Amino acid sequence: MASPSGKNSIALVFLAAAMVVSCSTTQNSQTTPSDSSLTSAPGSNSAEPVLTPLTAATLAAPIPVTATDGEVHLAYELFLTNTLAQPLTLRSIEPVSNGVPLQSSISDGLLPWIRVFGATRPTETLGPGQSALAWIDVTVPSSSEVPEVPEVVEHRISVAVATPNPPLLPAEMTEIVARTTVSTQSAVVIDPPLNGENWLNGNGCCGLTAHRGAVSPLNGQLFAPERFAIDYVQLTSEGKMFNGDRTSVNSYPYYGSDVFAVAEGKIVSMVNDLPEQTPGADPVGLTLDQFGGNHVVQDLGNGRYAFYAHLQRGSIPLEVGDNLKAGQSLGKLGNSGNTDAPHLHFHIMDGPDPLASNGLPFEIRSFDLTNRIMNQDNLDSVTDSGAAAQFATGVDTGRRSNQMPLTLDVMTYDVVQQGS
Repeated sequence: MASPSGKNSIALVFLAAAMVVSCSTTQNSQTTPSDSSLTSAPGSNSAEPVLTPLTAATLAAPIPVTATDGEVHLAYELFLTNTLAQPLTLRSIEPVSNGVPLQSSISDGLLPWIRVFGATRPTETLGPGQSALAWIDVTVPSSSEVPEVPEVVEHRISVAVATPNPPLLPAEMTEIVARTTVSTQSAVVIDPPLNGENWLNGNGCCGLTAHRGAVSPLNGQLFAPERFAIDYVQLTSEGKMFNGDRTSVNSYPYYGSDVFAVAEGKIVSMVNDLPEQTPGADPVGLTLDQFGGNHVVQDLGNGRYAFYAHLQRGSIPLEVGDNLKAGQSLGKLGNSGNTDAPHLHFHIMDGPDPLASNGLPFEIRSFDLTNRIMNQDNLDSVTDSGAAAQFATGVDTGRRSNQMPLTLDVMTYDVVQQGS
């Protein structure tokens, strides 16, 4: 759970130690090459096996979700491993379907989307036996009634080796790996968790925010619980997040706002007794189970769970086992747990554990998109110095239905409030 600035992520990506992790949710890296010059993974329909020194697999099958940019997004991660006893450098990654590129090759701008385990600085080079994560966001226009979402995604990855040994290991080669079937599961449609104007998505999908980067090694495998998570803060009419003393929760006008259930479902776990943190400071001494602060986990059914985090101490008037109705108040927005400013952290996940689970996409049933912050630098100024937000021009604002907010979006929510 990160602050809107993205500085206090729950991310536990240990970049100080090289490791190879086997994930039960990964897909086999298998494909049929579309060009004889390309290599494919063993076990494909090719006549002969070929060498793929870089192995790759998705952490989880991507689930399509329609976002406020009018695109259908497939947001997922690749787990990459250099199997050689020498360095290997990534040149480009290109998602393809039936041999046709789904988007432009990620090459010049590759570095921000790659994190190498064990590297002390950003790099596109994997050392001997070293692994990395790559974050992918494939978009498909949703202008048609039925968007042409691919059934299968493969990845054309170009690499270079330090010491070639042709013909088996040329200096540069292109592999097609990480064949993954796109999930037929639909994004869950929910009601908003907050009410009122100027709610800012400070840390959401689908750029490489602190939430997207929060891939954690837990219980012997990698989990990405915050893949689609949102940090909500509310801007004033002047576009500010706080007025006065940044270190006082009372300087944040939205502190104490009601948080509402997004759907019907039972509470399966909750915490209600952790203290509020001091805004503007990084919390210290937290255990893993305290990162979410005071929170509620709600079972929405069909293997989906809602997580409402950083609530005010003592503000949850409920018990485990209580059945919530959509629009029912479940607590108040606070500043408990791993947070440096009052906000609501919200995400949907595939299990009841906020950490040892994978994030699932969601679409909000109805809301108004009113603005979009110009860029991340401006958001950092809003959160750090109390500056006023600057908004992007040319944004297609207005009423939205069944869409996922993107990072930097500003929205108005109308909750139909229910009694307890």
